[in-house]
Amino acid sequence: MTDSSTTPLDPDDLGALAEAGTATVTTQLFKLGLRNTFLAGLRTYGRPAKRMVGEAFTLRYIPAREDIDVLDVFDDYDHPQRLAVESVGPGQILVVDCRGEGRAASAGHILLTRLAARHAAGFVTDGTLRDIAGIDELPMPVYATGPAAMTNLALHHAVDMQLPIGCAGVAVYPGDVLLGDADGVVCIPRHLVASIANPAREQEALEAFLQQRVANGAPLRGTYPPDEATLRAYRAFTRPSAAAS
Repeated sequence: MTDSSTTPLDPDDLGALAEAGTATVTTQLFKLGLRNTFLAGLRTYGRPAKRMVGEAFTLRYIPAREDIDVLDVFDDYDHPQRLAVESVGPGQILVVDCRGEGRAASAGHILLTRLAARHAAGFVTDGTLRDIAGIDELPMPVYATGPAAMTNLALHHAVDMQLPIGCAGVAVYPGDVLLGDADGVVCIPRHLVASIANPAREQEALEAFLQQRVANGAPLRGTYPPDEATLRAYRAFTRPSAAAS
């Protein structure tokens, strides 16, 4: 597979993904044979008005070691954790590999406030966060497994960024696209974004129509999945002038 991490993404594709939910996108990826794309076990924090969509900027932690990970390391502004925060660009999502270890936080309120000020599209970790009450007020989507008061240095050593990582059991490569909503986060391989964006938007629109029919009393048979009569009704609903001609 060729490296697509530097190929620009089509804004229309990102807009289409922003209209689709993670359930829809995982289904589209499943159709292509990808079964392990959902970052399970994450909760959402912050006050986002929209779904989270953006390119992954990765940061990897390994287990801490007591003779290295002392508080003085934070005096270095080029510490990998700090450097990653100051390197994330607008529209990117900082994704942190904590190995699923949550007894010490992966970040806190000040660092995530800085990310929000840099117009990051979000923050995702398979670890925990400290100062969670403040984080919950940020105008930026944040996903983590929960709160923890202990500093990350107790259990985490930040080693590198912008390399492939594992987060919540899913492989995340720099430049992959992450979509987040109330259900959680799905990772979309960058080279597949153009293939699934519009089909995901179309699936979302069709399922909204089917949801309304079921709510109005329609049985599953013929409705979900839709038979030809239901599809004709959907086409008439979405394109009434075309259906009438």
